Amino acid sequence: MDAADFRLDGRTAAVIGGTGTLGGAMAGALAAAGARVAVLGRSAERGAERVRLIEAAAGQAAFFTADALSGESLAAAAEEIASQMGPATILVNAAGGNRPEATLPPGADFCKLPRGAWNEVFDLNLVGGSLLPSQAFGPAMLSAGEGSIINIASMSGMTPLSRVVAYSAAKAAVLNLTQFLAREWATHGVRVNAISPGFFPAEQNRALLMNDDGSYTERGGQIIAHTPMGRFGKAHELSGAVVWLASRAASFVTGQNIVVDGGFSATTI
Repeated sequence: MDAADFRLDGRTAAVIGGTGTLGGAMAGALAAAGARVAVLGRSAERGAERVRLIEAAAGQAAFFTADALSGESLAAAAEEIASQMGPATILVNAAGGNRPEATLPPGADFCKLPRGAWNEVFDLNLVGGSLLPSQAFGPAMLSAGEGSIINIASMSGMTPLSRVVAYSAAKAAVLNLTQFLAREWATHGVRVNAISPGFFPAEQNRALLMNDDGSYTERGGQIIAHTPMGRFGKAHELSGAVVWLASRAASFVTGQNIVVDGGFSATTI
């Protein structure tokens, strides 16, 4: 194995949720490794900015409007990407999120958790975060006999963290679906893996982890105390995992969950 095994030259990568902090960083990493990157999301403004950043770093990228919760929208985007950039043989499913109504603050009653909020979180993370994109982009990979699908799961999918009950359950389902698809599509040349980030301050969780002055919130401090590396992750620190899983260097890796968490999951006390 040499450095060329980690290169993605000549390949097209589709990043669902590529307009977000973590998805955008992974899109940039794939472009830096030589892939033509399709940034997919609902915000054309944020998509254009991510494309600008990638092109400023000498990468190739284009933005495509897509709604992760619409199979028709994703199928249309996959067709447009194939026409403009070539069929995507790398798919990163980075769409997802949580809802305040689906969390359980200390003392809250689990029995009163709204079913509608629960369903919405499952739709965001399982349906839009893995199921529909895989259905939209998978057929071309199966036909070509090659592909790498990378689902973005979470530490909370491995260990149910306090408060985020629906999010934890949804991400656990993402991990299960990852293994199912890995088993079903392995003989067709399509690998399916997951990355479970630890705590990376981004749009949806920054206020939960950090105060406006940059200090830690109470919950943020508890997490840092439980993290051997003593800090939160930075978006670019997911780059190595996503490029590796997308590349020939991981050609015999499927059905796995790669944890990038600063040691959080290795600490019990």
